[in-house]
This record gives sequence, structure tokens and C-alpha cells, in this order.
Amino acid sequence: MKIVITIGGSVIMENFNPKIFREYAEILTSLQDDNKIFIVVGGGKPARDYIRLARELGANEAHCDNIGIEVTRLNAKMLIIALGGNAYPITPHNFNEVLQYSATGKIVVMGGTEPAHSTDAVGAILAELVNADILINLTSVDGFYDKDPYKHPEARLYKEITATEMLNRFKDKDWKAGTYEFLDLTAIHIMKRSNIKSIITNGKDPMNLIRALKGEVGTKIIPK
Repeated sequence: MKIVITIGGSVIMENFNPKIFREYAEILTSLQDDNKIFIVVGGGKPARDYIRLARELGANEAHCDNIGIEVTRLNAKMLIIALGGNAYPITPHNFNEVLQYSATGKIVVMGGTEPAHSTDAVGAILAELVNADILINLTSVDGFYDKDPYKHPEARLYKEITATEMLNRFKDKDWKAGTYEFLDLTAIHIMKRSNIKSIITNGKDPMNLIRALKGEVGTKIIPK
């Protein structure tokens, strides 16, 4: 099975804790024998801090995106180190490099690619490119809610939602560097057009990756 996994920076870079990197490395390694694995790592708070500083210094949004991309690649390199010989040792900067590196049979770990594409969009494009069987989005909440669960305790968690419903909810969002929530419009459009099986779940517990693959946790996105 081909599995594409996006790991939010808010998940893996929280407190710069090596423990979560080791836990993910152990789980990903356990999946490697029977699956082809691709990982896209987000920027999290480190990226947002650099973007905020750059914006205050007068950088435009394209420059801010590029700064965020560099941070995601640093985060990806940390996971590559944790994976050791099970991962390809270089972080790909584009999709052609992903295909080249994956031919080795190693786990491929990447960050962002170009301005205006969130890491979730990169994950969706990658899933489409490699004809992935499933795309798992590991974020800081249990799935897709009708409102921010951190601000609204009564927020409703969806067990499943269509891509069209998600697009309608997000259509009025103002997307800027470092501000993507859950999935951006590009990611959702790609999931819809490619009929990609997708699940959003909480990545703060690395074992949720295994549970998501079994369909036990998270929100299933129906691509229609």
C-alpha cells in the first residue's frame, strides 16, 4: 500500500521534544516492510515565528512562504535523523526528487515545495502523483470540527465530511503564509478530483497513525 502522511508542525515540533520523533520513527519503520511511505512535515510555531518576523521587516507573502518552506525542510531533516537508515537521507525539494528518492525503497520525508502551497496541499499533490491508497493528515485536533474546538468546547466533531462541504466552509477564508487551518483549498480540491481516501486525526499521539489506517479514529473525507 502507498501511504502519504502529513504531520503538522504543531504536532511534531511542540516543545522540540525528541521523544515524539523517536515514537514516529518506530511506528513508521514498523509500517515500512509492507508499505511505501511518503511523509510531508509542516512548519508549526518555528515557521510562524520566522514568518512573523519577516513580515514585520517588510517581506511580502511570497518571501514569507519561502521562509516557512525552509523551516519545514529543517523539521523534515529532524525526522530523517530519527528514522536513520530507514529514510532517504536527503529532503526532496520537488516532486521529481521524491520519485527518484522513493525508488530506493526508503521512506521519503519532505517539507514544502513552493509559495502558496501549504504542507497539506503538498501532501495532497504527492498523494495524487504517486496514486496513494490513503492520505493521513496528522494535526493537533481529533479531526474536522464545525468550529475551533480550542475556543468552543461544544464544537462538533465530524466522523465524515465531503470535500464539497469542506470547500463551502473554507471559501471565505483569507489564506496567508503560516495561517492554514486543517486543510487549505488546494488540498481539498485535489482530494476531490483524484478520489483520494483521506483521514484527518490527532497526531499528538503517534499511535493514532496506526488507528487511522484501521479506520478507528479521525474524520474521513469523502471525495465528492
